[in-house]
Amino acid sequence: MASPIAPPPRATSAPARPTGDDFAADARLLFRIGACGSDEPIAAELPRKAIARHCRKMKYRYQRYRRAWVDKAKPFIAALRPAKLPSVAVYPFGGGDLNSALTVFPDATEITTLSLEAAGDIRAIRGLPPKQLAEDLGVVGHDIGRLYSAAYSTTKSLMTASHAKVPGTIMFALAALAVHGHEPLSLRYFDLEPDGSIRYLTGAELDQRAAAAVGGAPEAKQKVGKGTVYRIWKLQRNVFASVEITYRPIGDAGAAPRVYRHVVANLDDEHLAADRRALAHLEQKGKVAVMTKAASFLLWYDDFSQVRSYLTANLAWMISDASGIPPSYATAAGLEQIPYGTFVGAYFIKDPNGVRKAMVKLWAENPARALPFRFGYPDAEDHHHLLITRPRSSGS
Repeated sequence: MASPIAPPPRATSAPARPTGDDFAADARLLFRIGACGSDEPIAAELPRKAIARHCRKMKYRYQRYRRAWVDKAKPFIAALRPAKLPSVAVYPFGGGDLNSALTVFPDATEITTLSLEAAGDIRAIRGLPPKQLAEDLGVVGHDIGRLYSAAYSTTKSLMTASHAKVPGTIMFALAALAVHGHEPLSLRYFDLEPDGSIRYLTGAELDQRAAAAVGGAPEAKQKVGKGTVYRIWKLQRNVFASVEITYRPIGDAGAAPRVYRHVVANLDDEHLAADRRALAHLEQKGKVAVMTKAASFLLWYDDFSQVRSYLTANLAWMISDASGIPPSYATAAGLEQIPYGTFVGAYFIKDPNGVRKAMVKLWAENPARALPFRFGYPDAEDHHHLLITRPRSSGS
């Protein structure tokens, strides 16, 4: 079996406190009443019975998810990961799917997901009437259950969760910590500067922006490839957009904090040309471990060439389903691809560039390798499949 990612060092001194405000207390509250990751006492003014019912459902979902997916996928993927893999992981088009990232990269010290879904206002949970709090926890909990049942992030679920009063994207992340035995330490909102560096935000800044906000953007119809396909995006312009959560294993006070960041960004070429802060941020990380999963096959299209080029230039190792990097781009970048499971075609995609045929050929020309769990989308005939992309000179 290949060596896992090296664990983070033990903490020897407290790190310098970043600027901006830390909403750790709110994160711990949502971790308790929404993600059900602890047994801390619940304040009397909260709907205790409704929270107890919600937590029974969440803990059942966690147990079922671990048995059905995590316990199968985690050791299988651990055997595929190379020795000395970078401890920094990047997950484009990942929504708030920290859960899959922790399954694939359990010892990563830094994980970044990027997508259109905003984090939401963690402070909102303190002002919600008990009835609405209970209802919103149920809505987001149901969508988390859908994610866990499907083993991939549905755009509908992520969008629904991100529009709830309870901040659904954050609750997805906190639920992931609960599933994997971690606890949140801090929560901060941030902007990316033009050079890609992070600037943390204060509560006062967030309040000022919220007061000045005019509302979200309308749905936008976007051409794909040769204009034969259209996607409908719900672009989110939320003041409470990008978020950073630090965490550690539950009960291990001496463990060095690990970092999860969710960056709100549209990764198509048009938006990156107008605002490349997200790409500049990623480029600062050097070589990274990468995953994509149920990525709407966006990397197949001409209008996602910049993020695709970033990945081919900077991945040390990548795991994906067939919505990952097309074979022609991988080969041109000096990468090799090792398929697992069965792939006979994508089940819902229009393909103006003929990538489907290349993917089918890749699976057909390689030895059969069994895959005992679903990773992202099924193929056109509901087969499980998985793809490893790595530098050609590397070993497993």
